[in-house]
Amino acid sequence: MTASVESVMLAEPRGFCAGVDRAIEIVERALAKFGAPVYVRHEIVHNTYVVNDLKAKGAVFIEDLADVPPGATLVFSAHGVSQAVRQEAQARGFSIFDATCPLVTKVHVEVGKLHRQGYEFLMIGHKGHPEVEGTMGQLSEGIHLVEDVADVARVQPRQTERLAVVTQTTLSVDDAAEILTAIKARFPQVREQKQQDICYATQNRQDAVKVLAPQVDVLVVVGSPTSSNSNRLRELAERLGTQAHMVDSPDDLQSAWFDGKQRVGLTAGASAPDILVQQVIERLKALGAVSVQRMPGVVETTRFPLPKGLK
Repeated sequence: MTASVESVMLAEPRGFCAGVDRAIEIVERALAKFGAPVYVRHEIVHNTYVVNDLKAKGAVFIEDLADVPPGATLVFSAHGVSQAVRQEAQARGFSIFDATCPLVTKVHVEVGKLHRQGYEFLMIGHKGHPEVEGTMGQLSEGIHLVEDVADVARVQPRQTERLAVVTQTTLSVDDAAEILTAIKARFPQVREQKQQDICYATQNRQDAVKVLAPQVDVLVVVGSPTSSNSNRLRELAERLGTQAHMVDSPDDLQSAWFDGKQRVGLTAGASAPDILVQQVIERLKALGAVSVQRMPGVVETTRFPLPKGLK
């Protein structure tokens, strides 16, 4: 089987965002300061390599707080948690560090503020995703999930005078815009966020794929199956007519994908570390790639501060 890869074109930006950098650093600093084990509720970010690396350093990933011993150090994942989880963790007396991405926290704060003003909410997002569970769990009632345009037609808020829309931060920008258009058509007075909830990093990585996909024969996205923003990058490329594959590690690459494909595009989701991108590049060089070219793109400078007690 012969692949004909000649060049690799790297999307810019790609890989870790500021929220992921911060979340991983919180776990590493907690381990350095308090020693192993440090318990983490849910995967700190949705990436197999990152989770396994932190496990090797002494992090223990749990879903149920009953699995955490009293007095232990607990970290909330970057996706955020519901009020019920937060209250239970406090009641159990854990030493808590919150690695929720500040852009997710911003959505939580907005939900709380508008709820106090009597608003109900429509949340655009994917059912079962931990970020969606965390945001919807800010309230005991009055927040309704819409996953697609069909859901918008079915949803029945109790009142429509005070209705606001919030969004999972890692969605397809185009899909979310389409659903929002349907919401505004049915509920013309709905309140939108002044700044959209979809995060800068999700937007930037999707914009980069829109530039890259038409210039390549096939696109490889480095990201884990559970990563929402990585899945959206693959879907976006396919929607633009470019064959695309997602890999959790370089071992997932199949040389058959590259038969007759000279130009390979490469990007990575916001939770995928650069070491995996470099390993994929090495595999592509073994398949014949002689040049690696970085696309011009947005330079991200966002940094988020660490919680008190870990600085």
